[in-house]
Amino acid sequence: MKYRSIPSELFVRNREKLLQMIKPNSVVLVCGNDESPRSGDQFFTYRQNPDLFYLTGIDQERTILMLAPEHPNPKYREILFLVYGDKTMETWYGHKFTEEEAKKISGAKTVKWLSEFDSILGDVMQHVEFVYMNTNENPRFSTSVPYKDLRFISQVKNRFPLHEYKRVAPLITKLRLKKDEKEVEVIQNACKITNDAFHRVLKFMRPGVMEYEIEAEITHEFLRQGASGHAYSPIIASGRNACILHYPDNDKPCLDGDLILLDFGAEYGNYAADTTRTIPVNGKFSPRQRQVYEAVLRVMKQAINLMVPGKTINSLNLEVDALITDELVNLGLLKAEEVAKERKEKPNLEREKKLAFKYFMHGNSHFMGLDVHDVGSKDTPFEPGMLLSCEPGIYIPEENIGIRLENDILITDGKPIDLLASEPIEPDDIEALMRR
Repeated sequence: MKYRSIPSELFVRNREKLLQMIKPNSVVLVCGNDESPRSGDQFFTYRQNPDLFYLTGIDQERTILMLAPEHPNPKYREILFLVYGDKTMETWYGHKFTEEEAKKISGAKTVKWLSEFDSILGDVMQHVEFVYMNTNENPRFSTSVPYKDLRFISQVKNRFPLHEYKRVAPLITKLRLKKDEKEVEVIQNACKITNDAFHRVLKFMRPGVMEYEIEAEITHEFLRQGASGHAYSPIIASGRNACILHYPDNDKPCLDGDLILLDFGAEYGNYAADTTRTIPVNGKFSPRQRQVYEAVLRVMKQAINLMVPGKTINSLNLEVDALITDELVNLGLLKAEEVAKERKEKPNLEREKKLAFKYFMHGNSHFMGLDVHDVGSKDTPFEPGMLLSCEPGIYIPEENIGIRLENDILITDGKPIDLLASEPIEPDDIEALMRR
């Protein structure tokens, strides 16, 4: 692991909270991710199932967590099953966790090898009625691939078809939504690294560089500071490319007079930061670029203050839409009389059909945590401890202008806390830092 270890107390607390939510006479089975094939003889860089990591802190393939809190044998009430690292395996692929290391990381009472899983599962299933198992229920997720959770469920159900099976995802989702203080500390570190990478870009940026060169500068800073890399594929979009919301190429030259939109974030300790900044390639905003930029910045500042307990992503989107609409009128992109008519005659019109949608076609926020687009629905009421992005934007392809600004906001009982508040965002500050 590149990152500093996370205290095992966090994972112990997470398991204790989960056990308070399950029925009596139950077992919880959560499996880690497999390695994913990249080529004929290689795997993609490994990333752990976020739910398994949330409960154990273990960053190793094929790990299984078994929780059977009422089992008569205390040693079977909490077990981590791990890949056994024999000498041949470690010669080729490196170190695997020992029992002692896994206990230190996770705080788990018992650690065993995967070779013992089937026999112990047979014993545990004799003492339980309910079996809690996991699938990926993130509303953004869809795949035709039978990923490890699904194959694991099939394996257990085929062997034990008459038990009553329950979904553990809604329970873990409820827990993951509200961040522990230790989680916030890890995310703050991811944000600090992200901020440092942005400063690096401000020093490096100049007309003629390629978008992928900027990506390389960001990657350099992430790895230099112990991040595992990017929390998601970075968007380095210059000129008109900034109007492509998930621009994938990062392969165009950055031209004098253009803006460049940078959407990136470090992953540290499996937790994500997520920021977007839009800067002038030549270090100086044109009058029109600054006018649009300042409009987006005003909306962002107002939107952050709206991120309070009781709000939802859907309700926040409506309020931000109204703010953006007013700015679009001031920018001459919408007519005041058309907006007034829409608001009077069609107050409940869907977002996709509103006038402003042409220039602001995505939502303002998403939950964040172990995934950059973390668990939680758009109708989940905000509570203290939840973390969300705030990312308004205005996109004007015909003017070669796409501007989005994004920070990471922690919901509290009082004023929201901006975890990226120290990252430069004022246009004067951006220009001053680029002049240096």
